[in-house]
Amino acid sequence: MNTCLNDLHGKKKIQYIWDYYKLPIVICLIFLYIISYTIYGRFSQKETLLYTALVNVSASEQLTDELSLGFLDFLDVNSSKKELKLYTGLYLTDNPDSPNYEYTYASRIKTVASIDDEKLDVVLMNKEAFDAFSQNGYLYNMEELLRDTAPEAMTEWEPYLVTKTVILEDNADEIMLDSSLSYQALTDEFPMGLLISQKGLFKEAGFGDDVYLGVLKNSPRVDMAIEYISYLFSEI
Repeated sequence: MNTCLNDLHGKKKIQYIWDYYKLPIVICLIFLYIISYTIYGRFSQKETLLYTALVNVSASEQLTDELSLGFLDFLDVNSSKKELKLYTGLYLTDNPDSPNYEYTYASRIKTVASIDDEKLDVVLMNKEAFDAFSQNGYLYNMEELLRDTAPEAMTEWEPYLVTKTVILEDNADEIMLDSSLSYQALTDEFPMGLLISQKGLFKEAGFGDDVYLGVLKNSPRVDMAIEYISYLFSEI
């Protein structure tokens, strides 16, 4: 075979090698591609500092940039190495007449999955979404959280605390089986959010609707969430 290969030149030699070694060459190329892609992904992957979401809130492109990239500038970090993940286009509603009702199921699945995976730290939402997050017990007691993590900011932020109701347990499942039963629930009330639209970034952006901020109870990035609140309340 070596003699035959030595007798060949140029394109014929390349064609000969390809005809006889096609499979191992392809395997080697695939292997090299996988190795290169893995190395590139490892070195180019950004560290996510915070996971946030706009729920039932539509923001302009400029405001969206300020809610994400603006925070990185506020922290003075390199945006090529670190990021804030902002989920948009999420809608939660029980009103079938709502124009966004068709997106509710997909949004609910994505929201619950993000919470379970600890990839949702801060939620920016309207009153309807705030009610839903609160009732399901997803949110921190903001008064306790701020007192423990940012006592120096309590005087400034306390006027914006909003109390909501959490359902600790109810008989909704029993009612589905017996409609004659009346609804009963054990609830609790405490501050679960901040009215974030009356000061700072949202107010300066001219955002007219009320927007509430809540921090997820299972967030592993609470300190960064407090930094985010500081940024949203700051006068830029």
